[in-house]
Amino acid sequence: MKNRTLLIGLSIVTTLGANAQIKEVEFTKVHLNDNFWSPRIEINRTVSIPSAFKECEQNGRFDNFAIAGGLIKGEHKGDFSFDDTDPYKIIEGASYSLAVHYDKDLDAYLDSVIAIIASAQEPDGYLTTCVTNNCTRLSGWWGTHKWEKINSHELYNSGHLIESAVAHYRATGKRNFLDVAIKNADLVCKTFGPNEGQIHRPSGHPIAEMALCKLYKVTGNKKYLETAKYFVEETGRGTDGHQLSEYSQDHKPILQQDEIVGHAVRAGYLYSGVADVAALTNDKAYFDALVRIWNNMSTKKLFITGGIGSRPQGEGFGPNYELNNHTAYCETCAAIANVYWNYRMFLATGEAKYMDVCERALYNNVMSGVSLSGDKFFYDNPLESNGEHERQKWFGCACCPGNITRFVASIPNYIYATEGKDIFVNLYAQGVADINGVQVEQTTEYPWDGKIRINIKKGSGKFAMRLRIPSWLKTSPTNNNLYTYTDGAKKYSITVNGKNIGSEDGNGYFVISRKWKEGDVIDIDFPMDVRRIVANDNAEDDRGKVALERGPIVFCLEGNDQADKHVFNKYILNSTAIQSHFEPQLLNGVMVLEGAAKEMEQDGTIKDVTFRAIPYSTWNNREPQQMEVWIAYTPAATVATPEPTIASQAETFSNRGPIQNDAPETAPTDSWAGGVNDQWEPKRSSDTSKPYHYWWLKRGTTEAISYKFKEPETVSNVQVYWLDFDHYDGNFRVPESWSLYYMDEAGEWKEVQDHSEYTVRKDCYNSVDFKPVKTTGLKILAKLQDGESGGVLEWKVNK
Repeated sequence: MKNRTLLIGLSIVTTLGANAQIKEVEFTKVHLNDNFWSPRIEINRTVSIPSAFKECEQNGRFDNFAIAGGLIKGEHKGDFSFDDTDPYKIIEGASYSLAVHYDKDLDAYLDSVIAIIASAQEPDGYLTTCVTNNCTRLSGWWGTHKWEKINSHELYNSGHLIESAVAHYRATGKRNFLDVAIKNADLVCKTFGPNEGQIHRPSGHPIAEMALCKLYKVTGNKKYLETAKYFVEETGRGTDGHQLSEYSQDHKPILQQDEIVGHAVRAGYLYSGVADVAALTNDKAYFDALVRIWNNMSTKKLFITGGIGSRPQGEGFGPNYELNNHTAYCETCAAIANVYWNYRMFLATGEAKYMDVCERALYNNVMSGVSLSGDKFFYDNPLESNGEHERQKWFGCACCPGNITRFVASIPNYIYATEGKDIFVNLYAQGVADINGVQVEQTTEYPWDGKIRINIKKGSGKFAMRLRIPSWLKTSPTNNNLYTYTDGAKKYSITVNGKNIGSEDGNGYFVISRKWKEGDVIDIDFPMDVRRIVANDNAEDDRGKVALERGPIVFCLEGNDQADKHVFNKYILNSTAIQSHFEPQLLNGVMVLEGAAKEMEQDGTIKDVTFRAIPYSTWNNREPQQMEVWIAYTPAATVATPEPTIASQAETFSNRGPIQNDAPETAPTDSWAGGVNDQWEPKRSSDTSKPYHYWWLKRGTTEAISYKFKEPETVSNVQVYWLDFDHYDGNFRVPESWSLYYMDEAGEWKEVQDHSEYTVRKDCYNSVDFKPVKTTGLKILAKLQDGESGGVLEWKVNK
C-alpha cells in the first residue's frame, strides 16, 4: 500500500485528504447501455430470476418454509440444510433488479414469498426450516436441534437471509423482510459470543460476517458489528473444543494465516467479512493478514480465468501451483466470492491490482457460470473438457444459480468509486453515471475495443479522475510471476480535450487532477492486441502451452469451431500470427481469434490446419464439445486423438452407499463414474490433472466400479492405475486389496479365473492376466485401506 492507512468506515482512509474514504458508487446511480453487460443484466432480470424462482417452487424450497410456518402439511424436501438460501439469494437479485427497473408484479411476488418465509420464523427469531421441520433424514449431517454442529449451515442461512433482506429494504424501503432478518440477527448475537452462556465458535460456513456488517451499516446497531468481529476472532481458536479444520479456514487464527486453503467459497466469503470488520474497526493487523493470504492466492493459486479452487474434493484449494485444467473446480460461487473479496481489498487500498482480479473473474469465470440464454448454469468451470461438461437448469445443491442472479444484477456497482471528490473509474462500460453531483458518460465497445471516451456531461469542480490501467497491458496480467505475457508491455494513450495531461500514481491508476467543466472529454486508447500468456513453470499442467487473451477476455478452443471437432491434437506455433474480428451472429456477438495451427495425427504426422478461438465465458452454449484454454505450442504438449478401445466405449458405473462385504452382488454399481476410460495417460498416481474416479468420504470400506460393454467382448487382461494423493479432508491411497469380476451369461458376477496377482503398486499400471472370458461387463471390488479413501485414474481392458 502506498500513502494509505486504515480507518473506520466502509473502507480505508488515505492521506490524500482529511477523512477521505474510498466508497462504492451505488449501482442505482450507474445506468449502462452497452452491448456487453446491459443485455446480460436484462436476461438476468427477464429469464434467470424468473427461472430460478420457478425452480424454487418446483423443488420445494418455498414449501419448506410453508411447512415450517404451518401453512401447509407435508414432508421437508431437498437434501441440504442450506436449501433455504436459494430463495434468499434470488430475492436479493430480484431486489437489485427492482431498484433499477421497477416491476409491480415482481414487487408483489416478493411480498408474497417473504410472507411465506416470515411464517417459518420461530418466536425467538430462529429460521432454518430443516430443523424446524424436524427432518430426521438430514439430521446425520446437520444435527437434530438448534446450533448443534459447527457446520450445520444455520449461520450460513442467517447470513444470506440478512444480505437478502438488506437488499430488499434498500431497493423498496419496505421493512417486511428486514424485520425478519433483524429478529434472526438478534438471536445470533444473543447465542454466539465470548460471554458465559453463549456458544463459543465461529460461523462454520462464513457469510454471516459480511451480512452482519451490512446490517450494522443499515441500522447503526453496533452489536451486529461486534458479533461479526467475534466470528472473525474466534476462527481457528477452537474454544469450544471442536476439531479445527482447513475446510472452513478454521485451522488457525486468521492473524496467523498466510496461505489460502480449504473450501474456496468459504475462503472468499470469510476474507470478505474480515475485510469489512477490519475497515469498520480500524484493525490493521487483520488487513495485514489479508494481504499475506491474498498474495498467496494471486501468485500461486489463481487461475487465468480468475477462478479459485482447484479440487472437487472439498470444493477447494490444493497445494501451491496446483492449477490443473481439466479437473479445475473453479466453482461459480467461488469466482463471485473472489470478486467480493478483491473489491473490498480495493476499497481498503485504492490499488488497481485488486480490481484487475475482479475484472478477470467477472469477464471470464463468473460469466462462464451462466448460459447466454440465462437459464442454464455451471457449478464448476473447468479450463478443459472432453465434452462431458454441460450447464444445467438446476442442481440438488443449487447455490450457484441463485448466486448468479444476485450478482449479475449488481454488476454496475463495481464500475466506479469515490474518494472525497475524486472519482475512480475501475471498469469500462458504456453508460451514464451520477457521481458527486457530476454526470459522467462512457462511450465504448469494451471489452471488444479498447477505445473509451469519458465525457463530463453535467457538473463541474476540481477533483481527480483516476483511470485504472488494466494489467492486461503490462508484462503480467496479474502483476506477479504466476502468469506473464510472451511479448512486452503495451503502450496506451490518454488525453483530455486532445491534450496529454496526467500521470500514473504508482497504484495502477492514471490520475488527471484538474478543474473539470461540462463538456470536457477524456479519450483513452488501450490497444487490444492478441497476447500469449505463459504460466509459471511450477504450474505443471500448463507447461508447453499458452493461453490467448485479448483485452480482459480469455479465449478457448472449442470443438464446434474446429474442422475435425477436436482441440487437444492441435498446437499453435509461437511465431503464428493471430487475427481477431467480431462476429455479430455468433454466440450473441463475440470477438473471434483465427490463425494457422498444426494438427498431430495418430501416426505422428503433422497436418497444417486453421483454428478458431472464442471467449471462454461463451463455451458450451452449443452442443457439448471438447474445449481447452491452455493450448500447446509444441508437439510434445499435443495429444493425438486416440482410437476407440473396449474400455473407452464402455459405460462406467460406481457404487453409492457402503458395501457390507466382498460379495460382488452387494456392490451395486448404479451411478455414473467417469474419468477412468477417457484415455488420458497418468504421469503418476498423484496426477489429478485429468478426470479420475474417487470414492469420496469412504474410508476402509469395499467399493466397486464397473464397465458395461455395448456388445459381448472377449477379454483376458486389465490394467489399473490407482489413485494415491494427500488431501486435508481425507487421503487417497492405493487399496489394501482388490479383485476382478465378469458378468456371466446368466447375468451374475463371477470372479475371473487363473488370474495373475492383483497388485497395488503406485505410479504404474497394475496389469492382471486371466483366463479369457466373453462378457458384457467387468467389475472391480477394491478394499480400501483402514482410515483411507481411494480411487482409479485409468482402467484399460484388453483382449
